[in-house]
Parts: sequence; structure tokens; C-alpha cells
Amino acid sequence: MAPRRIAVVGRLLKRSEFLAVAGARRKWATPGLILQARAHDDRQRPAAGDVLVRVGFTASKKVGNAVKRNRARRRLRAAVRAVLALHGKPNTDFVVIARSETVTRRYAELLADLTLALKKLGAWTEGAQAFAMPAPQPAGSDMGPNSPAAS
Repeated sequence: MAPRRIAVVGRLLKRSEFLAVAGARRKWATPGLILQARAHDDRQRPAAGDVLVRVGFTASKKVGNAVKRNRARRRLRAAVRAVLALHGKPNTDFVVIARSETVTRRYAELLADLTLALKKLGAWTEGAQAFAMPAPQPAGSDMGPNSPAAS
């Protein structure tokens, strides 16, 4: 089985695009974020061979002042880059909504929140890393740094 290509991640920019995703009424809320999803319709399909995932980010004033909202959006963008490019369902639009806890939540927990939301929405796919070959190890390096022989 050939590895899946890493998705081309585009952006949702127009209000109508955000409203279309919200209108699909597919969302999952976690402590760190809310994820909404909508499959592309036939008019929005990318050219043949392109895998496209489009994402929009929202942080309302409930999150906090402008500094906190921008920090929340930056953290969500980083989480999306780490998870959606490999595991987002192709030909899907996503809106990621920040919550007040997005600013203070540990990054690993944000990744777990995004992963859980993708799985619950049925938008999770096994990514390219599932098929990646491990890097070859030099001879005699089968002992890790925490093994008794390394001490």
C-alpha cells in the first residue's frame, strides 16, 4: 500500500465559507478547542490528484483580549500543522474555534484534543507516518540512552 500524500492545507478566509462549515452542523467540543467539519461539495473539489484540506481559525472575545486571542490562534495553527496535514480527511473544510482554555492548555493536550475531535467527527485518516520506514540504526546502537548498559 502506497503512503498517503501529505495534504495540501489551505485557508478558509471568507465569512460565507465559515458559515457553510457551521451550517453542516458537524462539530465536536473538547476542553481546548471546538472543531467543525464539512465535506467539499462538487463545486469545491480541487483538481484531480490534489489532496486539499482547508482550515479556518476563530477566537472570539470570550477567549480574552487581543493578545490572548492571537496566542490562541497561533497555538491552534501549530496544532493543525502537526495533525491535520497528515491525518485530516481529504476534501474537507475545518473550522477550529479557540476556547478560553486554549491559551493555558499544554500543547500536548491541544494535540490530543484535536486528534480526539477528528476521530469523533469521522475525519481522521491514517497518515503518511504510519507507512514511513524507520531510520536505519548504526551497528551496536540497539541500546537506548535509558538502558542499563548506557549508565
